[in-house]
Amino acid sequence: MNIIPFVHESLGNSSYLVGFGDHSAALVDPDRNVQRYLEAASANSWRITHVFETHLHADFVTGSLEARRATGAELFVPEGSQVRYPHRPVAPGDAWPVPFGRVESIPSAGHTPEHTSYVLHAPGAASALFSGGSLLVAGAARTDLISPEATDALTRAQYRSITTAFRGLPDETLLLPTHGGGSFCSTGAGGERTSTLGHVRRTNPLLGESSEDAFARTFPASFPAAPSYFYRLRAVNQAGPALRSSIAEPPYLAPGDFDTRRASAVVIDVRPQADFMAGHIPGAVSNTLRDAFSTWLGWVIPADQELLFVLGDEPLADVIDACLLVGYERFAGVLEGGMSAWVVSGREVARDTLADASESRRALAAGALALDVREPNEFAEGHLPGALNIPLGELQQRVQELPRNRPIVTYCGHGERSATGLSLLRREGFGPLTNLNGGTGAWKAAELPIE
Repeated sequence: MNIIPFVHESLGNSSYLVGFGDHSAALVDPDRNVQRYLEAASANSWRITHVFETHLHADFVTGSLEARRATGAELFVPEGSQVRYPHRPVAPGDAWPVPFGRVESIPSAGHTPEHTSYVLHAPGAASALFSGGSLLVAGAARTDLISPEATDALTRAQYRSITTAFRGLPDETLLLPTHGGGSFCSTGAGGERTSTLGHVRRTNPLLGESSEDAFARTFPASFPAAPSYFYRLRAVNQAGPALRSSIAEPPYLAPGDFDTRRASAVVIDVRPQADFMAGHIPGAVSNTLRDAFSTWLGWVIPADQELLFVLGDEPLADVIDACLLVGYERFAGVLEGGMSAWVVSGREVARDTLADASESRRALAAGALALDVREPNEFAEGHLPGALNIPLGELQQRVQELPRNRPIVTYCGHGERSATGLSLLRREGFGPLTNLNGGTGAWKAAELPIE
């Protein structure tokens, strides 16, 4: 048995390619970027024959259908998922022989109602538990993504799953969860993504909770904010996402044609924040291509919007992959020649101020408002004096809390989130606007006061 993990840093998630020892292999919880699984399988002379889903995902579009199309693999999906595409329903306790072992399903509801974990048993090797969003190395996955009314029942189910569902497995069992550190789906996930059941039984603080009632009171309070797109992707994965081959690539458009399309599409500028501030298309949204690109695209841009892209040196293929990961498929075009072509065409260019810590401090002393777009827990750990905290994911719904007759200095931890926030405020007519280059890190490095 050979297990290859694939960590998607933008999601804080892992998927797994498992070699069975006879040139066949399985995928567990694949995302839409299927090519990397196919390349790894080919490099090992494996053929992917099985694809296992632990649950209907809320944070990414599944790659199961794409993998089946490429390999002919059989899809195994928990029977409560009610997916609307051909698959093999997985019932509690089902087991299937695989070369040199067997796979067994274990019901583990909580993160979702249908959640199922899988144990791979192989003679002469430690068993491997693929726990999805159930038991994690230092926590468990959140239980509030179905509805407020369902949260208490799911939280109690999660407690029973993490404390009893895997009781019969030995300590040496490998624990291989899907969610992990950095995932908005998980809580208390820590830095380690995989471990053994024995280690987790000794160290996971949730397993020391005194009772189900205590867990039901405290666990929901530990969830991070949920990106808004989480509440629509479950349905996308239930229906079955479109195959990549059916999604049209965005055309390259000359500045005039690009300008015309702006009337019905949102411009996403993926360049670094410094380039955006130095000159951008009026109304463009800054979202630097980085690990967090997909999350913030899904959080702040409506799902039904057509997208136009302004690129610098960023590969278009990487931008498209990041969009598809969270279900954005309507691509209106890419600005041919980038901002240089836009400038040469004589069209309007908007500019905003990118300021260092000293410059930002002077702006604040002159009366500007410090707007912190980080999450509340980050804000509580230390913020600029007098700052107002409106998390980026809530900004468009809370703009009425901001003054329109006062300059605003936006900031976050490094500058990318606050550049997005600044661009959203600019679209709402706010100004003058300044972004703190380097965020709180730069502010602290300058030894300026923190509350």
